[in-house]
Amino acid sequence: MIDLKTVRGEIDRIDEELVALFLKRLQVSRDVAMAKREMGGSITDPAREREILTRVSEEAGPENEHAARLFFSTLFSISKARQRSILKGDSPLTAAIDEARATFNKSFPTRAIVACCGAEGSYAQQAACRLVKVPTIIYFNTFEKVFEAVENGLCPYGVLPVENSAAGSVAAVYDLMQKHKFHIVRAMRLKVDHVLLAPHGVKLADVKEIMSHPHALAQCTEFFKAHPEIKATPGANTAIAAKEIAASGRRDAAVIASRACADLYGLEIIGENIQDATYNYTRFICIAKDLEIYPDANKISIMLSIPHRPGSLAEIIAKFAAIDVNLTKLESRPQPGMDFEFRFIFDVMASPADPAVKSLLSDLSLDPEIEHFDFLGSYVEA
Repeated sequence: MIDLKTVRGEIDRIDEELVALFLKRLQVSRDVAMAKREMGGSITDPAREREILTRVSEEAGPENEHAARLFFSTLFSISKARQRSILKGDSPLTAAIDEARATFNKSFPTRAIVACCGAEGSYAQQAACRLVKVPTIIYFNTFEKVFEAVENGLCPYGVLPVENSAAGSVAAVYDLMQKHKFHIVRAMRLKVDHVLLAPHGVKLADVKEIMSHPHALAQCTEFFKAHPEIKATPGANTAIAAKEIAASGRRDAAVIASRACADLYGLEIIGENIQDATYNYTRFICIAKDLEIYPDANKISIMLSIPHRPGSLAEIIAKFAAIDVNLTKLESRPQPGMDFEFRFIFDVMASPADPAVKSLLSDLSLDPEIEHFDFLGSYVEA
């Protein structure tokens, strides 16, 4: 019979040897970096890596080949990161983060001009009033116009929905992130309680068509299953749809919107809480043109493109796990004009003051294998 205590003791001894060899390998990696500095060699040497992986695979044998390749691939990644830190030092991103933290060392502004999509009574307007206590809101008809207003300096801030707990990600906003320069400075989750609104005197039995934003319609699928005779028509925004219904004079149409739109546009509530889930929240981000990091920031978002090869995404995720950082969201969006190539947006719970976090971000921003890297911001989410 195998004695568990004895076996664990043997593992402990092996682990001690592994740690010693690991530290020795890191020291040799440093020596390699210094040699490359003098000789002008590149950090990445794909041919050398393939040679080592082939050798260790043969030595490990068929049963352990894949595990050996994983182990040594991880060593390569750590070694290259160490060499980059020696040869290139901290990235410009590290300096930008430190400068933003030093500049914005007070609370987030309570008064500001904010760009929103929609009209008064929209959920974006409600989010803007939560994010900025006294906002001056400028409304736009599309998400892209909000991005442009911030990017062009018309509005210091913009508020955009990115995700709903029932309907999922707002793909249009994530796609626009690839086109525009911006930084996330705040985020929040807004409780969404949809109501069905119609002109006064209109009953549910009279309604033949319901208009709203596609995400709002998607959050009310059970209602439409119960009323298959009613047509669902996508609109630009919940509040804009409410405003249009009120002005149309129609007696056969209704709108899914917020309760606030009833008083704003002279409509009547003919259906309460018609969303599928009671727990229905939409996540909004507040964006700015420049990098602003406030003292309470505890979340970081990045966007990057990675090599189109097996394991490349897993390697990035493993880097965050290695420094005990929790990944809260991973969004992938196709790159325009590229066949089955994607950009990934990572949301992680991490402080911009954490040296390990800054070191990892610096390494990712300098890694030549990462074709595109954007630091989207560091912020707090309420």
